[in-house]
Amino acid sequence: MKLAILSREPSSYSTQRLVEAATACGHEAVVVDHMRCNLVLEKGKPGILYKGARLEGIDAIIPRIGASVTFYGTAVVRQFEMMKVRTAIDSQAIVRSRDKLRSMQILSRAGVGMPKTAFTNNSADVPAMISQVGGAPVIIKLLEGTQGLGVVLAESEKAAQSVIEAFHNLKARIIVQEFIAESKGADLRAFVVDGEIVGAMKRQGQEGEFRSNLHRGGLGTLVKLTRAEKAAALLAAKALGLGIAGVDMLQSKRGPLVLEVNSSPGLEGIEKATGLDIAGRIIEYTAALAAKKKPGKKSNAAPAPPVPETGGDLQPAIATS
Repeated sequence: MKLAILSREPSSYSTQRLVEAATACGHEAVVVDHMRCNLVLEKGKPGILYKGARLEGIDAIIPRIGASVTFYGTAVVRQFEMMKVRTAIDSQAIVRSRDKLRSMQILSRAGVGMPKTAFTNNSADVPAMISQVGGAPVIIKLLEGTQGLGVVLAESEKAAQSVIEAFHNLKARIIVQEFIAESKGADLRAFVVDGEIVGAMKRQGQEGEFRSNLHRGGLGTLVKLTRAEKAAALLAAKALGLGIAGVDMLQSKRGPLVLEVNSSPGLEGIEKATGLDIAGRIIEYTAALAAKKKPGKKSNAAPAPPVPETGGDLQPAIATS
């Protein structure tokens, strides 16, 4: 079986591990830079040109689409879908997950626990927003931010007002969230593949750092999730229609609170923290999709729920820089 990994970084840990796992399972793996794919649209014969030749013979793809190229990357995934090539992650699910506001609206409707969140386009309404999320301190997040970038902790209402006004003056879109003090700079990452949690780790931020992202110097360690944490992670991935997902949660007094659902979660941190072959599970799932059958026991995964979409598949994600 020929599997294509859509990645701009062939030497990255995640890409190399997927290639290794595919080869170990007897599949042929190729790395395709989605930003070098040219899309050909014609009646009944959609195609992709890559390095001057038509890309053919691919049984399934594993998208590794960076946040800065979401619009073009998901267009390439859609083209593969039009060519009847199976994908481990649906294009529309990537779009949903990349728009923080849109994804949180979907998660809220699905009944997923999350920090209190507010969004406004009017700086005059900031005091009311801060009140709605429980008062200062608050977390202010850029909707386009990734890997902990564009996330600010405002210790007071005055500081929050200044930060929000500054972002609004720059025409940047932000959300305001309650600060969960009891999490103490740590969060949980649950890795979901085909409706099952295949690994989990606790990420602890450095001393004095409220962000736990590994890219910000956080440390990942093996953790055993509670039943409530497992249920929250699975529900979040299912609500967004993601066959592969990294679900980030905070431990709070009122139970697990989902912060974000990542459609291209990195493999290095989770594999090193757990010692598990997560890449192998992704390859197994993708190959089963290509063969139109499910591995092992019946999967709990489900197609994306019928979400009213303004603009449908052609609507670009927020992160399109």
